[in-house]
Amino acid sequence: MVSSNTSIEKVSVEHVTIRSNNTFAAVKANLEALLPRLDDGFRTLLRYGLVDRARQELEAAATLSIFGSRDHGVLLAIAGLKRQAIQYDIGNPLTASLMTRHNLSAGLYAPIRVLLLESPEGKATFEYDQPASTFGQFGDKSVDFVARKLDENLRDFLERAAS
Repeated sequence: MVSSNTSIEKVSVEHVTIRSNNTFAAVKANLEALLPRLDDGFRTLLRYGLVDRARQELEAAATLSIFGSRDHGVLLAIAGLKRQAIQYDIGNPLTASLMTRHNLSAGLYAPIRVLLLESPEGKATFEYDQPASTFGQFGDKSVDFVARKLDENLRDFLERAAS
């Protein structure tokens, strides 16, 4: 039973799969060479009220960065399996702020989760939910505009890493 303070809404999401003919190790190396790890020095600047300086640093930063990663493949050892799979959080803090200023709930999907996995044949595959479809549930044109640009940037980087 759902309480009167809880609502549930069904949303439709488009799932993207980018297959590579390259190995997991090669695609992982490509991705990590293309996208830097997030330099979160901007958070310290914001903590001390240096908003303009933080904005300048974010504007000068990479289009997309890796916020963090989790090795899901290692968890399969519990089941006696051996596969490679890494979940990356990829995004841009400034891009996130362009969406969350219009709808704070957009923060649920920023940064974007991207899974890099190894197929049984040893090839690499990226999977993620398309940003425009996940952010589209909020029905905000300002959020949608930013999400479409994020779609383009994310797909471009992942296709480059896969090639």
